[in-house]
Amino acid sequence: QVQLEESGGGSVQAGGSLRLSCAASGYTFSSNYVAWFRQAPGKEREGVAVIYPGSGTTYYRDSVKGRFTISRDNAKNTVALQMNSLKPEDTAMYYCAAGRGYVFGWARPGEYSYWGQGTQVTVSS
Repeated sequence: QVQLEESGGGSVQAGGSLRLSCAASGYTFSSNYVAWFRQAPGKEREGVAVIYPGSGTTYYRDSVKGRFTISRDNAKNTVALQMNSLKPEDTAMYYCAAGRGYVFGWARPGEYSYWGQGTQVTVSS
C-alpha cells in the first residue's frame, strides 16, 4: 500500500521561506514522476513543480519559477519543495502527488495515482 505524507507547512510573512517534504512508504520516488500541487479555496488544484524519474529533470509553473525548487533525496526516499520569496498568492493547501507509469501532462492532477493528505501554507502580507 502506497502512502505519502507531507510536512513542513506553516504561516510566514511575504518574502519568507518554507520547505515542504514528502515521504513515501511502499513507493520509490526515484523511479517515478513526483509532483507538488496546490489548491486554494474556491480554486482548482494546480501543478506547482515536478521531478522526473531517473535524470531528475524538473519543471515549474511560471508563477513560481526562480522562487521554488523541487528536489529528491534518493537515499531517504523523500521529495522536497523549497519555497523562497513567498507571496500571499502562494497561500494554499500543498499536496505531494506520485505517478504510476508515464505521466503525459505533469500539471494535470489526473495523471497521478497517489496523493498525500496535504499541508497548509499561509503567506501574509
